[in-house]
Amino acid sequence: MKTTGVVRRIDDLGRIVVPKEIRRSLRIRDGESLEIFVDKDMIALKKYSPMNDMEDISQALADAVYQSLNASVIITDRDEVLGCSLPLRKKYLGRSLSRTLEENIVDKKELNSHLKTKFEISDGLFEEGYFYGSTILVNGDAVGKVILYEPEKNITDTEKHMVTIITQFLSKHLEQ
Repeated sequence: MKTTGVVRRIDDLGRIVVPKEIRRSLRIRDGESLEIFVDKDMIALKKYSPMNDMEDISQALADAVYQSLNASVIITDRDEVLGCSLPLRKKYLGRSLSRTLEENIVDKKELNSHLKTKFEISDGLFEEGYFYGSTILVNGDAVGKVILYEPEKNITDTEKHMVTIITQFLSKHLEQ
């Protein structure tokens, strides 16, 4: 584990301030939850995402869609790619999201390109083609996105419906 050289006091209510520079570099926003881990005499904080436990399911869903529709699927939480179809897996799986995609999720925007578009998935990594994405919502909060990507052909209504089904499945699963 890397030291930052920053030392903070715990106040009389047991609170500690995480420095702004560290919050910015780890993309921790105001009001966001942190998970607390204890190992012997060490306390570690990690950004909490309800999608963390969904990596296996996300990957299985991405693989199933690719096998049945021959279209690539990318499933994310608010910070990184959790599941990805085979053609894009090595390039994106586990990588952090671009600011553009992160903002799209936070703003709960639909991703729907009717024309061939160049879109940044991860910082500096772009795909060109047709995209359709739906935001995963848990109790009204945006926690991730399901994106269908076709490099050469427009996305059909059936494929869009499949994305909606996957999004609803993940949302319901996470709410339980």
